[in-house]
Amino acid sequence: MKSGQIITEDGKIRDILENARTIAILGLSPKPERDSNMVARYLKDQGYRIIPVRPAQDEILGEKAYASLDDIKEPVDIVDVFRNPAQIMPHAHKAIRLKPKVFWMQLNIENQEAAELLTAAGIDVVMDRCIKVDHDRLCK
Repeated sequence: MKSGQIITEDGKIRDILENARTIAILGLSPKPERDSNMVARYLKDQGYRIIPVRPAQDEILGEKAYASLDDIKEPVDIVDVFRNPAQIMPHAHKAIRLKPKVFWMQLNIENQEAAELLTAAGIDVVMDRCIKVDHDRLCK
């Protein structure tokens, strides 16, 4: 198995975004004013399939919501994470079972231990970047 890498270069970020189709959004809030909801709406408007991951929600933005990454039974290209950095490790372990191509930690979210675990499992990692800002900047 090839190991993943921590991705920081714009060209590689553009490749990720241009080749992804399905994005699981971990910590997606049902509240329209929250960053996670605005980002998910943007991604959906750009043609991505979004999969909300939020306990105690049946549906967000018209999509079936899942309580955990463990409940998703289909391929996912990117897991986009809106969680406190201290809460990332359990999600990293679940992401390894899901096998996305990329584990993306949103702006102000970094967890080096999780990044090492994920890249060792062959999953690329993006940290401390907003997927919406990068898409708008690199893919339009």
